[in-house]
Amino acid sequence: MNKVWLITGATSGFGRAIAEAAVAAGDVVVGAARRPEALDDLVAAHPDQVEALRLDVTDTARIDTAVREVLARHGRVDVLVDNAGRTHVGAFEETTDGELRDLFELHVFGPAALVRAVLPHMRARRSGAIVQMSSVGGQMSFAGFSAYSGTKFALEGMSEALADEVREFGIKVLIVEPGAFRTSLFQAGSAGASAELEDYAATVGATRRMVAEGNGTQPGDPAKAADLILAALDADETPLRLPLGDDGVTAVLGHLDQVRADIAAWEKRTRATAFDE
Repeated sequence: MNKVWLITGATSGFGRAIAEAAVAAGDVVVGAARRPEALDDLVAAHPDQVEALRLDVTDTARIDTAVREVLARHGRVDVLVDNAGRTHVGAFEETTDGELRDLFELHVFGPAALVRAVLPHMRARRSGAIVQMSSVGGQMSFAGFSAYSGTKFALEGMSEALADEVREFGIKVLIVEPGAFRTSLFQAGSAGASAELEDYAATVGATRRMVAEGNGTQPGDPAKAADLILAALDADETPLRLPLGDDGVTAVLGHLDQVRADIAAWEKRTRATAFDE
């Protein structure tokens, strides 16, 4: 049976690439976006397979209604892809409460509401998949990405527990951790930025330049990433985490080595913290 996909942020980048890959596989795609008219070409090319849905994932009050409408039209949601997002650059001290809360609404509270909306139906059918589009920034962070990585760390922590909770119902959870891919993430007007403090010019400044100058030069191909995501979901043993890109895999493995080294250096003393018997 062909799958029904609900994909947020479906108009560009990974969302668009996953939508196109699902359509090529013969599946039905409901592409959710704040500006669904950007999907008009895909709808026109595949009117029986693609539907555009107007949805801002930060409008959590609308999410339950939107999912009910999708279920009424298609009968089920087989795969939820939480993809909508944007980057933000700013030192921890530079980032305001408002900027931080806005990013958490987009990357954490919106996806959480969508997961809660689709889970009752997936549990009832004892099947389904939830794809959480994270980042290598969900495994590690560096100067300028404290807010962005904070949201992705939160999403990954919630999703790891979610995977443990829903496995017995036949529901898969896949956390995708891309490195640098040629999407609109760094596109002018898409990336948020905090007001600059001069003291952080040497550290966060480098990250600001990378974002400002990096758009269109990233090595990763979103279409190849989308094909791999579909393959991972179809595998008998779907991984919990899927880092993508040579740079992404190298970064995650290097980070894990550093974590192990940090623990090993203090292991004897940290283990010896129990009460003396």
